[in-house]
Amino acid sequence: IMQETIGGSADLTGSNNTITKGMKWFDADNRDGRHVAYGIREHGMAAAMNGMVLHGGVRPYGGTFMCFTDYARPSMRLAALMQIPVVYVYTHDSIGLGEDGPTHQPVEHLAISRATPNTWVFRPADTVETAEAWELAVTTKTTPSVLSLTRQGLRTVRTKHTNKNMVSMGAYVLADAVAKRKVILIASGSEVEIALDAKTQLESEGIGTRVVSMPCMELFAEQDETYRRRVLPAGPVRVGIEAAVQQGWDKWLTGERGKHNKSAFIGMDSFGASAPAEELYLKFGITAEGVIKAAKDLL
Repeated sequence: IMQETIGGSADLTGSNNTITKGMKWFDADNRDGRHVAYGIREHGMAAAMNGMVLHGGVRPYGGTFMCFTDYARPSMRLAALMQIPVVYVYTHDSIGLGEDGPTHQPVEHLAISRATPNTWVFRPADTVETAEAWELAVTTKTTPSVLSLTRQGLRTVRTKHTNKNMVSMGAYVLADAVAKRKVILIASGSEVEIALDAKTQLESEGIGTRVVSMPCMELFAEQDETYRRRVLPAGPVRVGIEAAVQQGWDKWLTGERGKHNKSAFIGMDSFGASAPAEELYLKFGITAEGVIKAAKDLL
């Protein structure tokens, strides 16, 4: 559909799924190919994509594991500085990666990317949010985009149709409270379904709970204050949920003026471990039960 795209991966095409049906490999014998085998050269891949955008006429995207963004970071920083719309497809974005263990499990990498000026970091919760994030990433003209994607399969959480690209708002109310609103759960990516499970249990106990999906903090920060306050009103306790470190979350948990003192974060404060994803989520307390306890402790 988008013949101007040039994909690629740093020796992880099968894991990143960066090659699509009908896309041919670019090599010495096929200059018409649109998928580049970069090899284990994350920095070189990101630098080459910068050059492609600066040349013009193409929209490059490249993939690797989120943990290996460390190697690509100098070129990612330059893309942000030069205001060029490179797209990074970074998969296996949490302890959900499982048995490969802590060397391959990113915990600080989302915070590092979010700390970089002029960078959109998308962490979509399902295929719907992923499609919306992709639309934004390939249509912007001045901002590089990080697509932070899981290894594990996720259920669809956006089941109500809307013509609006909700990811463009950065964060939005995915499921509102039924009972009187006492709790707001804010989550991204694979943890949104955990927030929804926690909401179901809390509502069954008469504790009104709103679930906010926050796929892109940067775009949410760009919305007007009226919208941000409508999504995250003062009053209810707030619990953030993300299988990563807390850095970058405080603004949304304590309030933009730092006055909201009833908040908690369910995530990582250490490196991961080697085990199946389900066991790791239990080990580190990133579960619906952990969220419910945190919310109740604040009430």
